[in-house]
Amino acid sequence: MKLRDIAERLECRLEGDGEIEIHRVAGIDDAGPGDLTFFTNPKYARALKSTRASAVILSEKADPAPCAMLRVGHPYLAFAKAVELFATTSRPPAGIHRLADVAPTAVVAPDAVIGPFASVGDGARVGARTLVYPNVTIGAGAHTGDDGIIHSPVSVRERVQIGHRVVVQDGAVIGSDGFGFATRPDGTHHKIPQVGAVVVEDDVEIGANAAIDRPAIGETRIGAGSKIDNLVQVAHGVTIGRNVLLAAQVGIAGSTTIEDSVTLAGQVGVSGHITIGKGTIATAQTGIPNSVEPGSLISGYPAISNRDWLKSSAVFRKLPELRKAIADLDARLAEVEARLK
Repeated sequence: MKLRDIAERLECRLEGDGEIEIHRVAGIDDAGPGDLTFFTNPKYARALKSTRASAVILSEKADPAPCAMLRVGHPYLAFAKAVELFATTSRPPAGIHRLADVAPTAVVAPDAVIGPFASVGDGARVGARTLVYPNVTIGAGAHTGDDGIIHSPVSVRERVQIGHRVVVQDGAVIGSDGFGFATRPDGTHHKIPQVGAVVVEDDVEIGANAAIDRPAIGETRIGAGSKIDNLVQVAHGVTIGRNVLLAAQVGIAGSTTIEDSVTLAGQVGVSGHITIGKGTIATAQTGIPNSVEPGSLISGYPAISNRDWLKSSAVFRKLPELRKAIADLDARLAEVEARLK
Protein backbone atom coordinates (compact mmCIF):
# COMPACT_ATOMS: atom_id res chain seq x y z
CA MET A 1 0.00 0.00 0.00
CA LYS A 2 1.37 3.42 -0.91
CA LEU A 3 2.20 5.73 1.97
CA ARG A 4 0.06 8.46 0.40
CA ASP A 5 -3.00 6.22 0.59
CA ILE A 6 -2.23 5.27 4.18
CA ALA A 7 -1.91 8.93 5.16
CA GLU A 8 -5.29 9.67 3.60
CA ARG A 9 -7.03 6.77 5.30
CA LEU A 10 -5.49 7.56 8.69
CA GLU A 11 -6.10 11.31 8.26
CA CYS A 12 -2.42 12.11 8.84
CA ARG A 13 -0.31 14.92 7.41
CA LEU A 14 2.32 13.43 5.12
CA GLU A 15 5.91 14.69 5.16
CA GLY A 16 8.05 12.88 2.61
CA ASP A 17 7.64 10.61 -0.37
CA GLY A 18 4.05 9.45 -0.68
CA GLU A 19 4.92 6.86 -3.34
CA ILE A 20 6.78 4.62 -0.87
CA GLU A 21 5.30 1.12 -0.72
CA ILE A 22 4.47 -0.03 2.82
CA HIS A 23 4.11 -3.76 3.47
CA ARG A 24 3.54 -3.99 7.22
CA VAL A 25 3.49 -2.20 10.58
CA ALA A 26 6.40 -2.93 12.94
CA GLY A 27 7.88 -1.77 16.24
CA ILE A 28 10.44 1.00 16.09
CA ASP A 29 13.38 -1.28 17.01
CA ASP A 30 12.47 -4.02 14.52
CA ALA A 31 11.24 -1.93 11.59
CA GLY A 32 13.11 -1.96 8.29
CA PRO A 33 12.60 -0.85 4.69
CA GLY A 34 8.96 -1.20 3.67
CA ASP A 35 7.75 -0.94 7.27
CA LEU A 36 5.62 1.69 8.95
CA THR A 37 6.39 2.27 12.63
CA PHE A 38 5.17 4.69 15.30
CA PHE A 39 6.65 6.94 17.99
CA THR A 40 4.76 8.02 21.11
CA ASN A 41 7.05 7.37 24.09
CA PRO A 42 9.97 9.78 24.66
CA LYS A 43 12.03 6.82 25.95
CA TYR A 44 12.36 5.73 22.31
CA ALA A 45 13.72 9.06 21.07
CA ARG A 46 17.14 7.52 20.35
CA ALA A 47 15.53 4.64 18.46
CA LEU A 48 13.53 7.14 16.40
CA LYS A 49 16.72 8.86 15.23
CA SER A 50 18.22 5.58 14.03
CA THR A 51 15.12 3.77 12.76
CA ARG A 52 15.38 1.92 9.46
CA ALA A 53 11.64 2.13 8.83
CA SER A 54 10.38 3.65 5.61
CA ALA A 55 7.87 5.82 7.51
CA VAL A 56 6.84 6.67 11.05
CA ILE A 57 3.62 7.86 12.67
CA LEU A 58 4.31 10.60 15.21
CA SER A 59 2.80 13.69 16.78
CA GLU A 60 2.79 17.15 15.26
CA LYS A 61 5.36 18.34 17.82
CA ALA A 62 7.75 15.39 17.72
CA ASP A 63 11.30 15.84 16.44
CA PRO A 64 11.84 14.91 12.79
CA ALA A 65 12.62 11.30 11.89
CA PRO A 66 15.17 10.13 9.27
CA CYS A 67 12.36 8.84 7.06
CA ALA A 68 8.94 9.85 5.76
CA MET A 69 6.57 10.99 8.49
CA LEU A 70 2.83 10.81 9.12
CA ARG A 71 2.03 13.54 11.63
CA VAL A 72 -1.21 13.40 13.57
CA GLY A 73 -2.73 14.62 16.83
CA HIS A 74 -3.16 11.12 18.29
CA PRO A 75 -0.33 8.93 16.97
CA TYR A 76 -1.13 5.84 19.05
CA LEU A 77 -4.70 5.83 17.77
CA ALA A 78 -3.41 6.22 14.22
CA PHE A 79 -1.05 3.30 14.83
CA ALA A 80 -4.00 1.14 15.94
CA LYS A 81 -5.86 2.00 12.75
CA ALA A 82 -2.74 1.28 10.68
CA VAL A 83 -2.55 -2.22 12.16
CA GLU A 84 -6.16 -2.72 11.08
CA LEU A 85 -5.25 -1.78 7.50
CA PHE A 86 -2.69 -4.58 7.30
CA ALA A 87 -4.45 -7.19 9.42
CA THR A 88 -5.47 -10.33 7.55
CA THR A 89 -8.42 -12.20 8.97
CA SER A 90 -10.35 -15.20 7.71
CA ARG A 91 -14.03 -15.63 8.48
CA PRO A 92 -15.97 -18.87 8.16
CA PRO A 93 -18.96 -18.82 5.85
CA ALA A 94 -22.25 -17.64 7.31
CA GLY A 95 -24.61 -20.24 8.68
CA ILE A 96 -24.92 -22.94 11.30
CA HIS A 97 -22.34 -25.72 11.14
CA ARG A 98 -23.81 -29.20 10.83
CA LEU A 99 -22.12 -30.22 14.09
CA ALA A 100 -23.56 -27.33 16.09
CA ASP A 101 -26.51 -27.84 18.43
CA VAL A 102 -29.07 -25.05 18.03
CA ALA A 103 -32.39 -25.33 19.85
CA PRO A 104 -35.52 -25.15 17.66
CA THR A 105 -36.70 -22.08 19.55
CA ALA A 106 -33.39 -20.21 19.18
CA VAL A 107 -33.15 -17.38 16.64
CA VAL A 108 -29.90 -17.07 14.69
CA ALA A 109 -29.44 -14.25 12.16
CA PRO A 110 -28.97 -15.65 8.62
CA ASP A 111 -25.56 -13.96 8.26
CA ALA A 112 -24.27 -15.08 11.67
CA VAL A 113 -21.74 -17.91 12.02
CA ILE A 114 -22.25 -20.79 14.46
CA GLY A 115 -19.17 -23.02 14.59
CA PRO A 116 -18.96 -26.78 15.16
CA PHE A 117 -19.85 -28.11 18.60
CA ALA A 118 -21.30 -24.75 19.63
CA SER A 119 -24.54 -24.92 21.61
CA VAL A 120 -27.32 -22.33 21.43
CA GLY A 121 -30.08 -22.89 23.97
CA ASP A 122 -33.85 -22.50 23.96
CA GLY A 123 -35.03 -19.00 23.21
CA ALA A 124 -31.51 -17.65 22.70
CA ARG A 125 -30.78 -15.06 20.02
CA VAL A 126 -27.62 -14.53 17.99
CA GLY A 127 -27.42 -11.18 16.21
CA ALA A 128 -26.51 -10.25 12.66
CA ARG A 129 -22.97 -11.02 11.51
CA THR A 130 -21.99 -12.32 14.93
CA LEU A 131 -19.26 -14.96 14.85
CA VAL A 132 -19.62 -17.81 17.35
CA TYR A 133 -16.53 -20.01 17.35
CA PRO A 134 -16.50 -23.77 18.04
CA ASN A 135 -17.34 -25.10 21.51
CA VAL A 136 -19.09 -21.92 22.64
CA THR A 137 -22.15 -22.34 24.85
CA ILE A 138 -24.93 -19.78 24.69
CA GLY A 139 -27.49 -20.57 27.34
CA ALA A 140 -31.26 -20.53 27.20
CA GLY A 141 -32.73 -17.08 26.79
CA ALA A 142 -29.35 -15.40 26.28
CA HIS A 143 -29.12 -12.67 23.63
CA THR A 144 -26.04 -11.53 21.72
CA GLY A 145 -26.14 -8.40 19.60
CA ASP A 146 -24.91 -7.69 16.09
CA ASP A 147 -21.30 -7.86 14.86
CA GLY A 148 -20.00 -9.70 17.91
CA ILE A 149 -17.15 -12.19 18.18
CA ILE A 150 -17.33 -15.00 20.74
CA HIS A 151 -14.20 -17.14 20.88
CA SER A 152 -13.76 -20.76 22.00
CA PRO A 153 -14.75 -22.06 24.52
CA VAL A 154 -16.71 -19.16 26.00
CA SER A 155 -19.74 -19.81 28.19
CA VAL A 156 -22.58 -17.29 27.95
CA ARG A 157 -24.94 -18.44 30.65
CA GLU A 158 -28.75 -18.37 30.62
CA ARG A 159 -30.49 -15.02 30.13
CA VAL A 160 -27.29 -13.01 29.73
CA GLN A 161 -27.79 -9.95 27.52
CA ILE A 162 -24.86 -8.93 25.31
CA GLY A 163 -24.91 -5.78 23.18
CA HIS A 164 -23.55 -4.98 19.73
CA ARG A 165 -19.90 -5.27 18.66
CA VAL A 166 -18.87 -7.13 21.80
CA VAL A 167 -15.73 -9.29 21.69
CA VAL A 168 -15.37 -12.14 24.18
CA GLN A 169 -11.97 -13.81 24.28
CA ASP A 170 -11.24 -17.49 24.85
CA GLY A 171 -12.46 -19.17 27.99
CA ALA A 172 -14.41 -16.28 29.50
CA VAL A 173 -17.54 -17.08 31.50
CA ILE A 174 -20.37 -14.54 31.52
CA GLY A 175 -23.17 -15.13 33.98
CA SER A 176 -21.53 -17.65 36.30
CA ASP A 177 -23.06 -17.95 39.77
CA GLY A 178 -22.13 -15.25 42.22
CA PHE A 179 -20.36 -16.30 45.43
CA GLY A 180 -23.32 -16.17 47.79
CA PHE A 181 -23.87 -18.41 50.83
CA ALA A 182 -25.84 -18.08 54.07
CA THR A 183 -24.19 -19.66 57.11
CA ARG A 184 -26.30 -22.16 59.02
CA PRO A 185 -26.23 -22.33 62.85
CA ASP A 186 -23.97 -25.39 62.64
CA GLY A 187 -21.39 -23.47 60.60
CA THR A 188 -22.15 -25.06 57.24
CA HIS A 189 -23.06 -22.92 54.24
CA HIS A 190 -26.35 -22.80 52.36
CA LYS A 191 -26.09 -21.69 48.73
CA ILE A 192 -28.14 -18.64 47.78
CA PRO A 193 -29.64 -19.18 44.30
CA GLN A 194 -28.05 -16.76 41.85
CA VAL A 195 -30.90 -15.91 39.50
CA GLY A 196 -30.23 -12.23 38.69
CA ALA A 197 -29.28 -10.76 35.33
CA VAL A 198 -26.01 -9.94 33.58
CA VAL A 199 -26.00 -7.14 31.01
CA VAL A 200 -23.01 -6.38 28.78
CA GLU A 201 -23.53 -3.17 26.82
CA ASP A 202 -22.23 -2.25 23.34
CA ASP A 203 -18.54 -2.17 22.32
CA VAL A 204 -17.24 -4.08 25.34
CA GLU A 205 -14.29 -6.46 25.14
CA ILE A 206 -13.90 -9.24 27.70
CA GLY A 207 -10.51 -10.93 28.04
CA ALA A 208 -9.53 -14.59 28.18
CA ASN A 209 -10.67 -16.52 31.25
CA ALA A 210 -12.42 -13.52 32.74
CA ALA A 211 -15.44 -14.26 34.95
CA ILE A 212 -18.49 -12.03 35.26
CA ASP A 213 -20.91 -13.29 37.91
CA ARG A 214 -24.67 -12.96 38.16
CA PRO A 215 -26.26 -11.86 41.46
CA ALA A 216 -29.02 -13.47 43.49
CA ILE A 217 -31.28 -10.53 42.63
CA GLY A 218 -30.84 -7.44 40.51
CA GLU A 219 -28.13 -7.34 37.87
CA THR A 220 -24.43 -7.18 37.09
CA ARG A 221 -23.79 -4.59 34.36
CA ILE A 222 -20.79 -3.78 32.19
CA GLY A 223 -21.08 -0.32 30.62
CA ALA A 224 -20.60 0.52 26.96
CA GLY A 225 -17.05 0.80 25.68
CA SER A 226 -15.42 -0.82 28.71
CA LYS A 227 -12.46 -3.14 28.17
CA ILE A 228 -11.73 -6.06 30.50
CA ASP A 229 -8.37 -7.84 30.38
CA ASN A 230 -7.56 -11.51 30.99
CA LEU A 231 -8.26 -13.22 34.33
CA VAL A 232 -10.45 -10.45 35.72
CA GLN A 233 -13.12 -11.28 38.30
CA VAL A 234 -16.29 -9.17 38.35
CA ALA A 235 -18.44 -10.34 41.24
CA HIS A 236 -22.23 -10.45 41.62
CA GLY A 237 -24.14 -7.19 41.48
CA VAL A 238 -21.19 -5.06 40.34
CA THR A 239 -21.96 -2.06 38.13
CA ILE A 240 -19.18 -0.97 35.78
CA GLY A 241 -19.62 2.33 33.97
CA ARG A 242 -18.73 3.38 30.43
CA ASN A 243 -15.19 3.29 29.01
CA VAL A 244 -13.68 1.61 32.07
CA LEU A 245 -10.33 -0.20 31.74
CA LEU A 246 -9.65 -3.25 33.93
CA ALA A 247 -6.17 -4.75 33.51
CA ALA A 248 -5.21 -8.36 34.13
CA GLN A 249 -6.08 -10.04 37.45
CA VAL A 250 -8.24 -7.21 38.76
CA GLY A 251 -10.78 -8.47 41.29
CA ILE A 252 -13.95 -6.55 42.14
CA ALA A 253 -16.07 -7.74 45.06
CA GLY A 254 -19.86 -7.81 45.06
CA SER A 255 -22.23 -4.84 44.79
CA THR A 256 -19.48 -2.32 44.05
CA THR A 257 -19.95 0.52 41.56
CA ILE A 258 -17.13 1.48 39.22
CA GLU A 259 -18.04 4.81 37.62
CA ASP A 260 -17.21 5.94 34.07
CA SER A 261 -13.64 6.16 32.73
CA VAL A 262 -11.99 4.45 35.71
CA THR A 263 -8.68 2.65 35.11
CA LEU A 264 -7.64 -0.21 37.40
CA ALA A 265 -4.13 -1.48 36.63
CA GLY A 266 -2.99 -5.08 37.05
CA GLN A 267 -3.90 -7.00 40.22
CA VAL A 268 -5.93 -4.19 41.77
CA GLY A 269 -8.34 -5.51 44.40
CA VAL A 270 -11.60 -3.71 45.16
CA SER A 271 -13.72 -4.36 48.23
CA GLY A 272 -17.49 -4.83 48.10
CA HIS A 273 -20.31 -2.31 48.49
CA ILE A 274 -18.18 0.75 47.68
CA THR A 275 -18.01 3.29 44.85
CA ILE A 276 -14.95 4.15 42.77
CA GLY A 277 -15.50 7.67 41.46
CA LYS A 278 -15.42 8.71 37.81
CA GLY A 279 -11.97 9.01 36.24
CA THR A 280 -10.09 7.35 39.09
CA ILE A 281 -6.78 5.65 38.28
CA ALA A 282 -5.44 2.92 40.58
CA THR A 283 -1.87 1.78 39.97
CA ALA A 284 -0.86 -1.88 39.93
CA GLN A 285 -1.56 -4.00 43.05
CA THR A 286 -3.54 -1.28 44.79
CA GLY A 287 -6.00 -2.53 47.41
CA ILE A 288 -9.15 -0.42 47.69
CA PRO A 289 -11.17 -1.05 50.89
CA ASN A 290 -13.20 2.19 50.86
CA SER A 291 -15.00 4.42 48.38
CA VAL A 292 -12.81 6.73 46.28
CA GLU A 293 -13.53 10.31 45.19
CA PRO A 294 -13.80 11.03 41.44
CA GLY A 295 -10.57 11.87 39.65
CA SER A 296 -8.28 10.26 42.24
CA LEU A 297 -4.86 8.76 41.49
CA ILE A 298 -4.27 6.10 44.14
CA SER A 299 -1.74 3.42 45.08
CA GLY A 300 -0.85 0.97 47.82
CA TYR A 301 -2.87 -0.82 50.48
CA PRO A 302 -4.94 0.57 51.95
CA ALA A 303 -5.19 2.84 48.93
CA ILE A 304 -3.90 6.38 49.44
CA SER A 305 -2.94 9.25 47.17
CA ASN A 306 -0.27 8.16 44.69
CA ARG A 307 1.91 11.11 45.75
CA ASP A 308 1.71 10.09 49.42
CA TRP A 309 2.38 6.48 48.50
CA LEU A 310 5.53 7.44 46.56
CA LYS A 311 6.78 9.38 49.58
CA SER A 312 5.98 6.46 51.87
CA SER A 313 7.77 4.04 49.55
CA ALA A 314 10.89 6.15 49.78
CA VAL A 315 10.68 5.92 53.58
CA PHE A 316 10.13 2.14 53.50
CA ARG A 317 13.56 1.63 51.94
CA LYS A 318 15.17 3.53 54.81
CA LEU A 319 13.34 1.77 57.64
CA PRO A 320 16.25 -0.54 58.61
CA GLU A 321 18.69 2.36 59.02
CA LEU A 322 16.02 4.46 60.75
CA ARG A 323 15.40 1.59 63.16
CA LYS A 324 19.13 1.38 63.90
CA ALA A 325 19.35 5.15 64.38
CA ILE A 326 16.43 5.10 66.86
CA ALA A 327 17.98 2.17 68.73
CA ASP A 328 21.26 4.12 68.99
CA LEU A 329 19.41 7.18 70.27
CA ASP A 330 17.57 5.05 72.84
CA ALA A 331 20.88 3.66 74.06
CA ARG A 332 22.44 7.11 74.34
CA LEU A 333 19.39 8.45 76.21
CA ALA A 334 19.58 5.50 78.59
CA GLU A 335 23.24 6.32 79.30
CA VAL A 336 22.40 9.99 79.98
CA GLU A 337 19.52 9.05 82.28
CA ALA A 338 21.79 6.63 84.15
CA ARG A 339 24.38 9.34 84.75
CA LEU A 340 21.73 11.78 86.00
CA LYS A 341 20.42 9.37 88.64
